[in-house]
Parts: sequence; structure tokens; C-alpha cells
Amino acid sequence: MATIKQIAEITNVSRGTIDRVLNNRGGVSPETERKVRAAMEALNYLPNKAGKNLAIRRKKLKFGFILFSPNSYNPFFSDVEAGIRKKALELEEFGVTVDIRFTSINETVRQLELLDSFAANDYNGIAIAALNTPPIAEKIREISSKGIPIVTANTDIPDSGRLAYVGSNYYQCGQVAANLMGLITAGKAKIGIISGSENIMCITERNAGFQKYLSENYSESKIVSITANNSYDEVESYLITKKMLGENPEIDALYLSAAGVHAACKAVGECGRKITVISNDCTPATQKLLEEKVIAATIDQEPGYQGAKPLEILFEAVNGNTSIQEYYYTDAIIKIRSNLSIE
Repeated sequence: MATIKQIAEITNVSRGTIDRVLNNRGGVSPETERKVRAAMEALNYLPNKAGKNLAIRRKKLKFGFILFSPNSYNPFFSDVEAGIRKKALELEEFGVTVDIRFTSINETVRQLELLDSFAANDYNGIAIAALNTPPIAEKIREISSKGIPIVTANTDIPDSGRLAYVGSNYYQCGQVAANLMGLITAGKAKIGIISGSENIMCITERNAGFQKYLSENYSESKIVSITANNSYDEVESYLITKKMLGENPEIDALYLSAAGVHAACKAVGECGRKITVISNDCTPATQKLLEEKVIAATIDQEPGYQGAKPLEILFEAVNGNTSIQEYYYTDAIIKIRSNLSIE
């Protein structure tokens, strides 16, 4: 059986830090924590949890997770769901029940109903991919005030009383996309942005980071047009991209700041000219487009981690961990054709 000493040796991390990770006491960077946990898994490290296990099982904990529905338009959430289910299986050892409920994007009323339902049925904690609207913020504030911890996942809603946020630093991701665009196009692109709903914080933050970085670092590049697909529909994504490219023949680059990448790229393929495309996420469809050289680069955001980490935080919160951070950012991982197979 592996020991903490062996884990310390292969990770070059102190035993004290490993002990903090093992006992979830906080004060460790997300990168170091992932490295230590990966080593534990690789070495099949099994700490003695029997006493803790029994005490927690008696609590019969229940967590609810509100997630955007995975679909062909945005398959990213299938990978988030997989992360949730994997962590839920781990938590079964402690008698924890995890219930996942799905909403479509822009369904504020449905999210409110689910939050009320979880609170009314004595759930011990809630994770949510939250719409950034005042009613949702107020509802999170109300439920949190009753002692039920809430963690936002994938998209944040600050100043709502939520305990923590797990997901991408979307402003930074927008900056990375702008930097990539500038490097690939020698800083002289005529750019169109295919965006999404302003009620999704990740979209507004990506766009803001992209535009700010571009204006400050690539003065010869120009954003020609911005169009939002507020219906989150593949057909709509195709149509608005086709319309944008048709009405603006000078556009030679696209930033796809929302989902619907496959449909948008179909319009790119039909326009008859070379377009540099930067997207987000690394779904099977996006990988195929990278392999076919339709997309120049995409920015991955660790969907499995976004599903699993909120449940881990809730578990630690209800079991007395007071060292929980406010932000657990994923890495902005640049994917191009040459590193698609590298995890």
C-alpha cells in the first residue's frame, strides 16, 4: 500500500501539504491539489476513513445539482454531467445522495422552482450553473441565509451569498482567445463575434476580455460585427453566422464565444473564403473541426472538474471545513491539432 511519504516523493510536495489535501483543510492551490490527488489515485492510496465514514453516513446528506441540459448544441454539459456522476459515486461511500436536475438556458423560472424545491425538501447543499439574473441572485441569497451552502458551477453569480464558484475565469479566457487571434493573424484580423445570452455571465465576461485585450494589444485588428444567438439553437447559430459572413465580406476571423460551434463552422465552410476560427471547449465535434483545420484553436475548461469539485466543496462545507476558497478556477487550456490527444 502506498504511503504519504511516497506521494510526497513523486509530487515534490511536503507531507504537510499532502495532509491538508487529504483532510480537506484548504490552503492549497487547485493545481497542487489536483497533482496530489492524481498521485493518490495512481498509487491507489487508501487512507483509513472508517470512523469518519460511519459518522458522516449517519447524517444521510443530500445534495442537489442544477445544470444546463446537455444537447447537440452544447455537448459540453455532457462532460460536466459525467464529472458530477463520477463524484456522486465516490460520495455514496459516505451515504451521500446527489440529485441532478436540468434546465434549458434562460429558464429563470425553472431554476427558481428547483432551488425552492431543494430547500423545501431539506437538501444539505446545492450546486447550480446559475443564470445571472436578479431573481436568481436573490433566491440564492435567501437560501444561503438559512444555512444551506450553495456553490455556483460553470457560470457564476457574484454578490449573491453563494459559498464558492467553480469554473473558468472567463474574462481571462476571452483575453487568451484575443491573444491567439492576434498571433495567428499577425494582428490584422477583421473579426466577427458569434455570442450568446447576456444572462450567462461566462458569455459577457469572455466578450469583455476578448475586446479589451484586442484593443490594447492589436490596434490593427478590428471587430466588424457582434451577433448573439439568444435562442441557443443550432439552426439559429448557422443562420446568424451565415448572415454575418454574407453581409460583411471583409471578415476573415471569427470568435465563437458561446456554443453552437459545429453549426457556425458549417456556415464558415460554405462562405467560400478562409476564416480563422477560435472557439471554446473541446467536445468531440470541436476536436473533429480542429483535425479538419476548420478551427485554428479552442480553449478547454476542464468540464469534469466543474462537475465534481462543487460536490466536494459542499461535502466539506457541511462537515465543518471552514477553509474553503471563494474561487476555484479551471485552467485555460489551449487545444490545437498537435495536442488534441494530450490530457
